[in-house]
Amino acid sequence: MTNRFFLFGLGFSGRVIARRLVEAGWRVAGTTRSGEAVDLPGVEVFPFDRDHPLPAAALAGTTHLLSSVPPDAAGDPVLDQLGESLAALKPHWAGYLSTTGVYGDRGGAWVDEDSPLTPTLDRSRRRVAAEATWRASGLPVHIFRLAGIYGPGRSAIDSLREGKARRGVKPGQVFSRIHVEDIAGTVMASLARPRPGAVYNVCDDDPAPPDRVIAHAASLLGIAPPPEIAWEDAEATLSPMALSFYADNKRVSNRRLKEELGVTLAFPSYRDGLKAMLG
Repeated sequence: MTNRFFLFGLGFSGRVIARRLVEAGWRVAGTTRSGEAVDLPGVEVFPFDRDHPLPAAALAGTTHLLSSVPPDAAGDPVLDQLGESLAALKPHWAGYLSTTGVYGDRGGAWVDEDSPLTPTLDRSRRRVAAEATWRASGLPVHIFRLAGIYGPGRSAIDSLREGKARRGVKPGQVFSRIHVEDIAGTVMASLARPRPGAVYNVCDDDPAPPDRVIAHAASLLGIAPPPEIAWEDAEATLSPMALSFYADNKRVSNRRLKEELGVTLAFPSYRDGLKAMLG
């Protein structure tokens, strides 16, 4: 294959996407924040962040590109440093991994890609700004708004095994989730059916309370779940980062993902994803 795919950010999702691309015969390159070694056979790896500029030669031959690099207080690091270089490549396809956090808190109501963007958190406000920057870049960009990501090594099962799981109960709270393999599957589907300018919610079919997910994972492991913690008590024990995930309460529709891209989720529910991890 003559196509070359460049991935900005070989993190949890980026590594799985890179693996799927290599398996499909693509030439693949990507970045890590400090250039640390990653176990990705067939992938060229370059260091990149605001303090480590990307050598111009690293982008040579790139025909497709995707960024999972989060914005910082100064803006989008990829476009701030490389916007002109990327536009000069005239790629066939570009993608940006955003977050469903851009919709903010909806009190448990459903949102879709046409819902207003009313972010609650500062990091989600930065995502809204970054999405706008990518849309204005002149690149044939596709925006993927990811729900809460889980997968092997990052799941309720792992939290239980590590003794870190807490079962705080906030009445009415629900999250939407997505297995990391289904993120990669969505990217592959978009490459086959490109529509520059499109926005897709990437989430499963089963938004659920976080305490229910912990309890289900415990049942799969054959252990007792952690005790329920009333929300007023949980607020005093959870870290600020953990608390921030409870700031938004919504259900996210994935109808466009299925109807437009023809995606069939490998893990339509957290129940499927957690069970597969034990298999």
